[in-house]
Amino acid sequence: MTDALTLSPQDPSPDSPGAQAEAARYALLRRLAPSMRHHLVVHLQPIGMIYEVMDRRLRGPEPNLAQVHESAGKINGFARAALESSLDMVTWLAPEEGATITAQEGVRECLGLLTTSLGFRGYAVRDETGVQPRRVRRSAVRHVLTAAMLLLSDELPPPGELALIARNDATGMELLLELLPMAGEHSIQAEPGYRALAWSDLQALAATESVTLARPEPRSIRLLFPWAD
Repeated sequence: MTDALTLSPQDPSPDSPGAQAEAARYALLRRLAPSMRHHLVVHLQPIGMIYEVMDRRLRGPEPNLAQVHESAGKINGFARAALESSLDMVTWLAPEEGATITAQEGVRECLGLLTTSLGFRGYAVRDETGVQPRRVRRSAVRHVLTAAMLLLSDELPPPGELALIARNDATGMELLLELLPMAGEHSIQAEPGYRALAWSDLQALAATESVTLARPEPRSIRLLFPWAD
């Protein structure tokens, strides 16, 4: 018997494209985890406050049942929103096979997840993608666009403005990301919660999702998401 650790025939080589993409995806999800956590709790926080108000009303000598009923309805609404948000976050971890989304909604999802955290780090986001009704692979937009946004913000110090500009052709949506310097005081760049993303990570993710990738200059990244409809 040997103590050497060997790979089974089913295990990919650490240097294989599949293994590199898996490592890049893990690094990306670790970087997205704080934003995901925020989205998971944002609908839960109001429930506690509404409960406290409802509890005080019920302890009164003559509770206003109409107000209590209204508060209960609000709790139900926030609970439903929290459930939907939780189920949606799961699809970031385990993408649904073949799931598609309009390009406009896909960009909106990514910006909704990252805009707040980028703002805390000193980056504004400007969305100039416009109306994009055609469909693309949901996992492609989620993985490649968020990775590109994080890569630029990792490499270039704040303050800055991240602009997203879209142009369509017959093959897909071409998305240009450009991080432009802004006037203002240079804030302290916080260390990322996990390792910074590298260009090789973005290349691995783009190859897995069939997204064409280019780097016209250090401050910009060009992505081409093929149509899925």
